[in-house]
Amino acid sequence: MNQKRRNFLKASALGLAGISFIPSYVLGKPLGYVAPSDKVNLACCGIGNRGGEIIKALHATGLCNVVALCDTDMGAPHTVEVMKMFPDAKQFQDFRVMFDEFGSGFEAITVGVPDFAHFPITMLAMSEGKHVYVEKPMARTFNEVELMMKGAKKHKVVTQMGNQGHSEANYFQFKAYVDAGIIKDVTSMTAHMNSRRRWHGWDPKITSFPAAEPIPSTLDWNTWLMARDQHDYNKDFINGQWRCWYDFGMGALGDWGAHIMDTAHQFLDLGLPYEVDPVLLKDHNDFFFPMSTTLAFKFPKRGKMPAMDINWYDGLDNIPPVPAGYGVSELDPNIPPPSNGQIQPAKLNPGKIIYSKELTFKGGSHGSTLSIIPEEKAKEWASKLPEVPESPSNHFANFLKACQGEEETRSPFEIAGPLSQVFCLGVLAQQTGEKIQFDRKKKQITNSSMLNEMLVGDPPRKGWEEFYTL
Repeated sequence: MNQKRRNFLKASALGLAGISFIPSYVLGKPLGYVAPSDKVNLACCGIGNRGGEIIKALHATGLCNVVALCDTDMGAPHTVEVMKMFPDAKQFQDFRVMFDEFGSGFEAITVGVPDFAHFPITMLAMSEGKHVYVEKPMARTFNEVELMMKGAKKHKVVTQMGNQGHSEANYFQFKAYVDAGIIKDVTSMTAHMNSRRRWHGWDPKITSFPAAEPIPSTLDWNTWLMARDQHDYNKDFINGQWRCWYDFGMGALGDWGAHIMDTAHQFLDLGLPYEVDPVLLKDHNDFFFPMSTTLAFKFPKRGKMPAMDINWYDGLDNIPPVPAGYGVSELDPNIPPPSNGQIQPAKLNPGKIIYSKELTFKGGSHGSTLSIIPEEKAKEWASKLPEVPESPSNHFANFLKACQGEEETRSPFEIAGPLSQVFCLGVLAQQTGEKIQFDRKKKQITNSSMLNEMLVGDPPRKGWEEFYTL
């Protein structure tokens, strides 16, 4: 923590009279606690595109006051819309300045920025006692996720990763089916996302990053880069295009895996894999993700549960095999379209096929529920299925109610962290083309020292080291 921030925090502790929340030391509660009768004062980092959607969804719950807005481009069309919605919110272009100048004015924060930028904001927020809602996946590197999990435990704050289906029907159905013994003895799951991605159609023979372009006058490019090493500005790095590049994003796996694998990962107690095999990498290159990918994740036996594989398929021409009696993959209103196009009903929608020793299930993404296949089997089991409770709150209300002490979040870092680390291992296999052998206890890659070093990632840029020590 820099000296300016440290001095500011000392001063703010003495000057809370003008702030609308009750000081935590008066309540005898942990730092950041919000009385159930009060709305949560919320600061928002990343206010355009997906970040803006998060802000609108949290505001719609009626449980929060949006008191601060922060974005590295406070002037682009996608940020201006949110600024107009909350004209009284304080505005910042650098999250560090927001904490220095207004850190006492909010109890919780949203992190709706690119994958690689989640880490510094989240670590600073937790170190200062702020509750955190961070988009999925939690971070870009395995080590960053590890530090975030430890930070949440150390600072005892409320955390929620933004895989919003984890508060909808699929979550409660999967849990009820596991508890009732309907889902048991699972040996394999196919997870698939075969819609068009942003990099489809790009030239995979690329040998360098795109050429430098003039930086928009409203954009603070230096802060946008955060702890990443220096890159010249190009429009194909911003506004969602960052998802394409290994240096910034996590590809289709990091983007959609958290909406497809999440319930199986949690309720089947998968943890971390012992092996990740890049079975197919079509048009592999060193800069952006393959046009099509198949990854085989292998998980060991866990208690009474047998060893299990997850086979991940992405790419327009990489449709996974489906079992007899699968039926039709119809459009599901619970599955939002990809950010750059509509889901194609002629192909499989994003989703999963779960194979157990006795039953096979098919399901979609996000909150979509599972069904037993084939239809004859579903009819046979219809009377044996347990009642599934309704969700008491959506993902956004769940986070805010947890800040108020009324609920526990359903996707806290302790649950979302290992899931995000599965994606980090998968992306390493995609990027390098190498099979990964992983020691689950030591959390180390055992078959390659280079790959093991990549778990940590590149050193942070000068001036950003402090966030790795908070």
